[in-house]
Amino acid sequence: MRQITVADLKAKLDKGETLHVLDVREPNEYEEVNINAKLLPLSALKNFETDAIEDWKDQEVFVHCKSGVRSMQACMLLESAGFKDTVNVEGGILAWLQNFPDTRLP
Repeated sequence: MRQITVADLKAKLDKGETLHVLDVREPNEYEEVNINAKLLPLSALKNFETDAIEDWKDQEVFVHCKSGVRSMQACMLLESAGFKDTVNVEGGILAWLQNFPDTRLP
């Protein structure tokens, strides 16, 4: 597992790079604010429910949560499930909102 800052992730998104970004928060958290990442809660990952992202196994996967703790756990779970290149987004959505308050979605 590697680490990336929200600034570096946003720069990649702004360049139009095709990225696999995974949000491991719960659905209610995602509804409040999100960055259009694919939602797959950590609770599902703990049950190895990875079918929705199975085609990402050999790709770089950026994982974020609220603050960076659950995403770190998710990266470890994904790696144990055979995902080759996981990247933890440091600080999660809280860091994103602190740095880019105008990019709030929905």
